[in-house]
Amino acid sequence: MTKLEYTFKTDTLFKMLFVKNPDLLKHLVCELLNIKIESIGQFVITNPEMPPESMGDKFCRLDINMTINGQRVDLEIQVRNEGDYPERVLFHWAKEYASALPSGKDYIDLPRTIIISIIDFALFECKEFHSEFRPLEINRHEELTDKMTLHFFELKKLPNDINAKDMLLLWLALFKADTQEELEKIRSLEEPVMEQAINAYYTITAESEFRERERLWERARHNEASALRHARDEGKEEGQEEERKAIIELLKSGKTLEEIISELDKK
Repeated sequence: MTKLEYTFKTDTLFKMLFVKNPDLLKHLVCELLNIKIESIGQFVITNPEMPPESMGDKFCRLDINMTINGQRVDLEIQVRNEGDYPERVLFHWAKEYASALPSGKDYIDLPRTIIISIIDFALFECKEFHSEFRPLEINRHEELTDKMTLHFFELKKLPNDINAKDMLLLWLALFKADTQEELEKIRSLEEPVMEQAINAYYTITAESEFRERERLWERARHNEASALRHARDEGKEEGQEEERKAIIELLKSGKTLEEIISELDKK
């Protein structure tokens, strides 16, 4: 097996490929949302830019924001499970939804806002690879509003068998693929949209622009990890200093060693 240096899960590749090929993005989103491509009248990528300066910033995201028939749709890839993904998705949904209210308009004018997450880890305790969440009353299952929708596609739960008739599975298999043989297996099905996507993959990964952006993004990821590690280390140092001062104060008070340990255990 020939391991791919970059996959469809690579943040920079994902963003560049679909921004440069909006027709492919439209096909992908139609499968993820189970809508007909003919039903789309308005399709706009609202954050196509990937300026070099932001690529070097810490904590930046490479998701794709779209307006589709008046709805806000955000598509994101997540490879690592950092333990807070549902909360993170809710946070991004809230930001998207709240920022969509035009000045002077009523809340009723807020658009439907959809977050789509393609994730490379198992998040829910179910066999299904697709989960869709909306706000419902827990007993009657009555929908509160249709303006909040969260989709999760778990790549780890995909079936092994794929065929040219199931476009959703083909797209997700493309994201799951980690080897050249897996890409070529999908290409061998001779599905035109898949062939177009794979050709676009090889074109993008051969470009010097992509490799430079990936270098900058890798540096940003390294900076983020360093910043988090530094914050954790500072927190440990502060905690150790506070504990040292507490011990000194307890010693000055004339307490015994057993009493000091008991006091520290309570903190």
